[in-house]
Amino acid sequence: MESNDKIRNIIHDLKHHLPAQAPLKDFIHHNTLHAFQNEFFFKGLEQASQIFGIKTLLSLSEYRNLYEMGSIGQHIMNEIITKRYGEEQLETWKERVLHKFYFEERKARVGQLRKLWKHYYHVDIDTQIQSLFFRVLCNYLDQGIAIWSFPVGQDGFLNTIKALEQQTSIHIFQTKTARKLLHSENLSISLLLQRLVGDEEYYEQYLFDQQFMHQGWSGMASIIESEPQTLLDKRKITLEEVIIFELLLEIDTLTNAFGENWKPLCETINEKPIHIFEEVTNKELFEVYRIWHESYEWTYYDSVLAGLSANDALEVKETNPSFQALFCIDDRECSFRRYLEDLDKNCTTYGTPGFFGVEFYFQPQYGNYTTKVCPAPVSPKFLIKETNGNIVPKKELMFHKNSHQLLFGWIISQSLGIWSAFKLAWNIFKPSMSPVTSYSFRHMDKQADLTIEHQGAFNNDGLKIGFSIEEMAIRVENLLKSIGLVDNFAPIVYVIGHGSTSVNNTYYAGYDCGACSGRPGSVNARVIAFMANHSNVREILATKNIVIPNETQFIGALRDTSRDTILFYDAQNLNEINKLKHHTNELNFFKASDINSKERSRRFESINTKNNEKDIHEAVKSRSVSLFEPRPEYNHATNTLCIVGRRGLTKNLFLDRRSFLNSYDYRIDPEGKYLLPILNAIAPVCGGINLEYFFSRTDNQKLGAGTKLAHNVMGLIGVANGIDGDLRPGLPSQMIEIHDPMRLLVIVEHYPNIIIDVIIQNSSTYEWFDNNWIHLVCIHPETKAFYRFESGQFIPYHPTNLKVQKIQDLTKLIESTDRNIPVMLLKNEIL
Repeated sequence: MESNDKIRNIIHDLKHHLPAQAPLKDFIHHNTLHAFQNEFFFKGLEQASQIFGIKTLLSLSEYRNLYEMGSIGQHIMNEIITKRYGEEQLETWKERVLHKFYFEERKARVGQLRKLWKHYYHVDIDTQIQSLFFRVLCNYLDQGIAIWSFPVGQDGFLNTIKALEQQTSIHIFQTKTARKLLHSENLSISLLLQRLVGDEEYYEQYLFDQQFMHQGWSGMASIIESEPQTLLDKRKITLEEVIIFELLLEIDTLTNAFGENWKPLCETINEKPIHIFEEVTNKELFEVYRIWHESYEWTYYDSVLAGLSANDALEVKETNPSFQALFCIDDRECSFRRYLEDLDKNCTTYGTPGFFGVEFYFQPQYGNYTTKVCPAPVSPKFLIKETNGNIVPKKELMFHKNSHQLLFGWIISQSLGIWSAFKLAWNIFKPSMSPVTSYSFRHMDKQADLTIEHQGAFNNDGLKIGFSIEEMAIRVENLLKSIGLVDNFAPIVYVIGHGSTSVNNTYYAGYDCGACSGRPGSVNARVIAFMANHSNVREILATKNIVIPNETQFIGALRDTSRDTILFYDAQNLNEINKLKHHTNELNFFKASDINSKERSRRFESINTKNNEKDIHEAVKSRSVSLFEPRPEYNHATNTLCIVGRRGLTKNLFLDRRSFLNSYDYRIDPEGKYLLPILNAIAPVCGGINLEYFFSRTDNQKLGAGTKLAHNVMGLIGVANGIDGDLRPGLPSQMIEIHDPMRLLVIVEHYPNIIIDVIIQNSSTYEWFDNNWIHLVCIHPETKAFYRFESGQFIPYHPTNLKVQKIQDLTKLIESTDRNIPVMLLKNEIL
């Protein structure tokens, strides 16, 4: 539609800077400021702050309070200042950091040009057009909320608008001028900007000003254009069409107010604002921010590395494990694994991305659509279908299609409406599961069959139904070698995915497994267990030096992280000896769930953490299904670490549920073949989670979603405040209120030269580390020495304080505080 190279370049840049948040069903965490990731971290943050007026770091008062509380160490600050400015500048910069007053107001460059309409023409264009603009966009993209469907055409958004204008008596546009332009053969962004702005030099600034007045809707249109599969009910739309439609609304508004004789904006204004992408100057205030923030992060990181250095469990290896359990690397599994290992000293747990290396689409038996259950960037070629299930999805009686009819609607509201009001009131006192609950165990019928082995069939989209034997063997081999489990197999190996249960929670997908595209990992767990149990697969694995004994059996499971419950699949297929072992293991899983609930409860003000474990567990389960609970769990809040290495690195450490844990054994992977895909996934996935929490915490109004209490669901694709608001990107305050905004520290156990050789193989992964959006530390596997990655090389790092506190009674500590707990060594029983 638009041939002008300059306009195409502007739209390209707009897409790069707009939020990249997908519709709610595919809520995938990402770096909110991804557009600045090509810059060094602090430079990118300063650019974002000056251009868009956002708060990218904590305020000085917040940092100074943390310093007074002891969360920022003076010795760490001294080292950072000395390293950056020299010993002679130490006291000067400390005075600035600790005491100097700075004016912290942020004035955005974006928006300065377009707001001049109001100054010179006395017309608030945003107020005039946004209500209509948002409603049209929402109705067009609607995925099922509207009673009447938008008359969607097959030729895209703008052609649908044209058809509406031609075929209806009530027009979107008030003036003939706008309608004539809409149907013009020469309709283009350039044509409309020439009428609105005049000076071509300011086209880019005007479009950025315009689109960032509603970055949520514009970003959503951009994502749907690039990834149309994010909508189940497909819609054709482009950001270019959205811009043209809005420009037409602006011309319509101005023409309706002033007739045909109004002048373009740049012919009216006396002085033009600074260009939004003019070079950003480094300010002393931001240097102070940088000192504070690096001191804040490294005070914590230093304690973590000191704890790893003091831990003596590295060489511990169970020779006859009672069972082995594979969990997702998710930070919420950190504490559960700790309790499970303490209850059964002979068990071994592992961490790996929760799709377990099997990438596919899943189609439930009663589902009309397929859904991706693997990392978002992956494009699977396989389909797993659910068959022979016994559970028919339930529906609330009042959600009946006839409720929209005049007669039946009146009858239903008078009968079922009274019942639903009673249920609503009762839910306050006795929360319970209902058909509208997002219940993780409903993702797949426990009794259903899955089409895992390929029998020659493909679906209509060309997806291969199931995997061949060779394809199964490749995925099982990759999984086992990546985590270091290639021998000494236990009688039972559990593969445990995770999901989350909540109700009235628009961010439900963000609580499930990110490696499964925001869905529970139950299907993946059953699929990989089936593959690993297959006799033909094991024959192939034996040729790869992975010999799985006949008595070893894999079974899948799903752990619900908000309810602390676990469900095992296909346990009936265990042999008689393993059934008895499984019964014993089950009791430990259930006991660990009770204790884990107690640890989690210290964050919940509505629960008394000093109560006994079972009572607390019941309260936690009740909380997860309460219609009135905005915090069913805190999800990834407080995440700061990702540790890639053998379990012995962390087994005796209390990390307060703040670490992603990815199992890896450098001895099995001396050249880093399996380390490469691990880091390729950790950087965007764990880094994306970390930075979305980071920026949603620092500026919850512009980079986050504000409080979820005022949210309305818009077209099942996003949330807004009120009925006509912009879509809110980022996370709500209820998800980040306890979060400490620190960058992710990735700690890898391998030789420094191998790690560098690995990360330089992928420029996207390397950028995360080289520009310091993620910190990287190497643990030398032989000497246990630490090396910090800086300026393309590893530099030796020595923790400054090796006095790591030892804890004997973790229960008392948990009952005593709801704040973050420092890294500690667990020397005795933790229960």
